[in-house]
Amino acid sequence: MISVDKYTLSETVSPLSMRRSWQFVQTVLGIIFRHPITGTTIIPLLPDGRIVMIRRRDTGQWGLPGGIVNWGEDLATSAQRELEEETGLQLLKIRRLVGVYSAPDRDPRIHSISVLVEADVEGTMKPQDTLEVLEVQAFERDRLPLGNLCHDHDRQLNDYFSGSTTLA
Repeated sequence: MISVDKYTLSETVSPLSMRRSWQFVQTVLGIIFRHPITGTTIIPLLPDGRIVMIRRRDTGQWGLPGGIVNWGEDLATSAQRELEEETGLQLLKIRRLVGVYSAPDRDPRIHSISVLVEADVEGTMKPQDTLEVLEVQAFERDRLPLGNLCHDHDRQLNDYFSGSTTLA
């Protein structure tokens, strides 16, 4: 026995106690790491019809703004927050749900589920999160940098332009 102040601790831990502790740790890790992360992706439309995109700092690729839904946050609030953080723009109205994308390989970092929405936006393009975003730019439809967008954003934009609602 070891005496620490007025408390006495046993030098050995029972195998049952260790097993229960390990089971608890495994359960928590499974919940954290074995379930997809939910996020939002936004197709931001300026009043003149241009689509706003961001260039990512980590890959240098262009993509749509978006990110992970915070604990206690709904999808619409997440879309509004992510849009403002990454572009400086304000979300006026979510026009429609474009799709839900859940393929395990859609994001090379982690298995994530992305809910894609089309939204009317306004304001001045100036990213607040400069650790993630190198630049923000608005593109005419025929000038979008398609072909090498981050994640699965090429597919998302193709689905958007086709007018379909996608579950993938």
